Amino acid sequence: MILVILGIIVIVVLILILNIRVVPQAYAMVIERFGAYLETWQTGLHVKVPFIDRIARKVSLKEQIADFPPQPVITKDNVTMQIDTVVYFQITDPKLYTYGVERPMQAIEVLTATTLRNIIGELELDQTLTSRDIINSRLRVILDEATDAWGIKVNRVELKNILPPREIQDAMERQMKAERERRESILRAEGEKKSAILVAEGQKESKILTAEAEKQATILRAEAAKEAKIKEAEGEAAAILKVQEAIALGIKKLNEASPTNQVLTLKSLEAFAKAADGKATKIIIPSEIQGVAGLVSSITSIAEKEEK
Repeated sequence: MILVILGIIVIVVLILILNIRVVPQAYAMVIERFGAYLETWQTGLHVKVPFIDRIARKVSLKEQIADFPPQPVITKDNVTMQIDTVVYFQITDPKLYTYGVERPMQAIEVLTATTLRNIIGELELDQTLTSRDIINSRLRVILDEATDAWGIKVNRVELKNILPPREIQDAMERQMKAERERRESILRAEGEKKSAILVAEGQKESKILTAEAEKQATILRAEAAKEAKIKEAEGEAAAILKVQEAIALGIKKLNEASPTNQVLTLKSLEAFAKAADGKATKIIIPSEIQGVAGLVSSITSIAEKEEK
C-alpha cells in the first residue's frame, strides 16, 4: 500500500515538473484551456494545468525583418518595374497575432504588394526614382494601420531595389555618362582658367617685385653717391680749415718775432719761388721785391769772390 502511495506521489511530482514552463526574455506564450484562449504568459516561471491547458503559440516580441521578393508594379506613365521591399515589424499583442489572421507573414507580404502597387500607380517614373522617402513613409503608415488588428506594429518599410526595364536603364546610364562628361569639361575649363589667372598674378607679382628692387637699388645708389660727395666736401673743408689754421699760426708767430721789412721781403721772395716751382712760365714780381732781389744778387757775387 505504501509503495502505491509513493508511486502516485512520484507520478504527480513528475507531471507537475513536466508542466512547469519558463518564458524567456522578449517572448510570450499564448495559453488555451479546453481549446479556448485563457491567458498570455509573459517572462518568468509558469505552471500549466496538466491535460487541460496547452501552449497554443510561443511568440517573439523582438523586432523582426521580412524581406519580400521583387514585385512587378506599373507607374502612372505605364512603365513596369520590379520593386522589392523590406518590412521591420514587431508583435505587440500575442493574442491578436495568434487569432487575428491565418499565416500573418503571408498576409503582410500580400498587403505590402497591393499597397505598393496603389502608391506607385499614382507616380510617374521619375517621381518613383526620386521619392523613396515619401513612398516608404506612406507605405509604413498604411501597413501599420492595417496590421493593428493582427497585433503587429510596422516600424519601418524600406524599398531595397527599384529596377526599371533594361532599355530605360540603358537610357539612364547614357544620360548619366553625358552629365559626367559635361561636369568634367566644366571642371577642366575652370581649372585651366584658375591656372591662367594664377600664372598671370605670379608674373604680375614678379614684375612688381623686380620694379621695387630696382627702385630700392636706385635709391641706395643715390644715397651712397650723396654720402660720398658729403664726405668729400667735408674732407676738403677740413683740409682748407687746416691750411687756414696753419697760415694763421705762421702769421701769429711771425708777428711775435717782429720781423723787419727785409725779412718780409725775403719771405715773399721764397713764396714766389715756391709758387713757380719750375712749372710757371711767367711770374710778375712787385717793384719792392725787385730791389731786394738785386741786393741779394750783389751780396751773393761778393761772397763768391771772397771765397776764391
